Amino acid sequence: MKHIWKAAAMFTAAMMIASCDNNKFTVEGQINNAKDSVLYFENVGLEGIQVLDSVKLNDNGDFSFSEAANLAPEFYRLRISNQIINVSIDSTETVQIKAEYPDMASNYTVSGSENCEKIKELTLKQMTLQSQVISLQQNTTLGVNTANDSIQSLINAYKEDVKINYIYKEPMKAYSYFALFQALGNYLIFNPRTNKDDIKAFAAVATSWDTYYPHAERGQNLHNIAIEGMKNQRIVAAQNADIQVEASKVQEAGVLDIALIDNKGQERHLTDLKGQVVLLDFHIFALEDSPTRIIMLRELYNKYHAQGLEIYQVSLDNDEHFWKQQTAALPWINVRDADGINSQRLMMYNIQAVPDFFVIDRGNNLVKRAAQIKDLEAEIKSLL
Repeated sequence: MKHIWKAAAMFTAAMMIASCDNNKFTVEGQINNAKDSVLYFENVGLEGIQVLDSVKLNDNGDFSFSEAANLAPEFYRLRISNQIINVSIDSTETVQIKAEYPDMASNYTVSGSENCEKIKELTLKQMTLQSQVISLQQNTTLGVNTANDSIQSLINAYKEDVKINYIYKEPMKAYSYFALFQALGNYLIFNPRTNKDDIKAFAAVATSWDTYYPHAERGQNLHNIAIEGMKNQRIVAAQNADIQVEASKVQEAGVLDIALIDNKGQERHLTDLKGQVVLLDFHIFALEDSPTRIIMLRELYNKYHAQGLEIYQVSLDNDEHFWKQQTAALPWINVRDADGINSQRLMMYNIQAVPDFFVIDRGNNLVKRAAQIKDLEAEIKSLL
C-alpha cells in the first residue's frame, strides 16, 4: 500500500509540473560566435523594456528562456549589446531561433511561430528601407528637395506594401501590431497623429484585437492612439475651415466612433449609446436576403429593447431614397454611409463582407463580432 501511495504522489507531482509547463512558453536556440556574451531576454511592454532573464553564452551558444504565457499576444526580444531579435508570443508555443553574431539582428532563422517569421520579414524590409534612405541622404549629387521627394516615395511605397500584405491582410495577428510601430530613427513610419490613412491602419488592428483579444491592454492602447489621431485631424480640419472645435468633445472610448445622419436628418454618434448594449449592424437593404435579416433584428429589438438593447444600423445602400423607404417603419437607429462599400468605416472595423455586426457592452467596449457568435440572442442576454 505504501508503494501505491508513493506512486500516486509521484504521479500527482508529475502532473503538477506538466500543468505548470503547459502555462509557459519557451524561446530557445543557439547564437553562434558569441561565446562569453550575455544574452538578455526582455519584455517589450507598453511601459518600456523589462529584462526578464539572461544567460552567459558558452561555446555552443545554447540558450532557453521560459516565461508564463499571456492571454493576448505579447512582445519580447533577444539582445546582445545593440543586436536585437524581436519575437511575439501568442500562447504556450516554443519558438526556436538560430543566429550568427555579431549581425544576429538580420542573420537569423526562426521556427515554431508564423508571427515571428512575419516579424523577421518586416524587420528585414525595414532595414532595407533604412539603408535606402541613408543612401539618398548621403548622395551629394542630389538636391535637398529631390532627395526628400525620393525618400518620401520610398516610405509611401513601403507603407502601401505593409498595409496590403500584412496589416489589412490579417489585422488580428501580432505581426500586424508590430508593423504599426516600425520606425526610421526616432520617427514612426506609420504616424497616426498626423496621417489620416495611418489612423485607419491603427483602427483596423484595434478593432480586430477587440474581437480576438477582448479587453487586452494593447488593443485599448491602439484605440486610444487612433482616437487621438482622429481628434487631431478634426481640430486641424476645423482650424483650416476657421471653425472652433473643443478638444474635449472628442473622447476616448472602447469603440471607434461612427457619426452619421439618420433617416430623420439627425446626426447620431455610436459612442452616445454608452450605458446600453448595442448591436452595431452593417447592412445593405438592397440585398436579396435583407427582409429576412430585418425580421430577425426586429424580433430581438422588440424582446430586449426595454432591458437596454439598442441597434445602430449602418446602411451602405447607394440609393438614399430607397434606404429611407426601407427604414421608415424601423424603431432602431438607422444611419447611412454615403461612401457605400468604399467607406473608410468598413476598413476601420475590418469588414470583409456585408452584412456583418458587432456586439458592444454597456461600457462602450466591443465584445465580439459576428464570426465569433453562435447564438446572438444568448450573447445579448448575457450583457444586459
